[in-house]
Amino acid sequence: MARVLDIASAKKLGLPGRTSYEILSAAHNAAGVTFRLVEIPVPAPGEKPRAMHRHANFEECIYVLSGEGMSHAGELATKVKRGDTIHVPAGEPHVTRNTGSEPLVLLCFFPVGDVARGTKEDPA
Repeated sequence: MARVLDIASAKKLGLPGRTSYEILSAAHNAAGVTFRLVEIPVPAPGEKPRAMHRHANFEECIYVLSGEGMSHAGELATKVKRGDTIHVPAGEPHVTRNTGSEPLVLLCFFPVGDVARGTKEDPA
């Protein structure tokens, strides 16, 4: 049966460098999908940038709702803005960083119910 999910029921994750809400995942009875709302704040002067991470066996699809930033994937860095979609292949090291003057807000989709199981943070 279809469901409507409210951000108030999302789980707030304690992930480095961003505020992340897990709206849908295996923890919410979705076996094969995870959907997150992520806000990356404007970095403070002198703040160390967040390290890359990777997802071993699954892709990630990121849609930019607002703000602007840089998507770093492998050796490539690309500017991103509202309306852009980022596709990250499985296993590719990546990070999205805020380069604007307002929060960078993203919708992140993963084709698995448990993202944590296949994610590894790279050393800084």
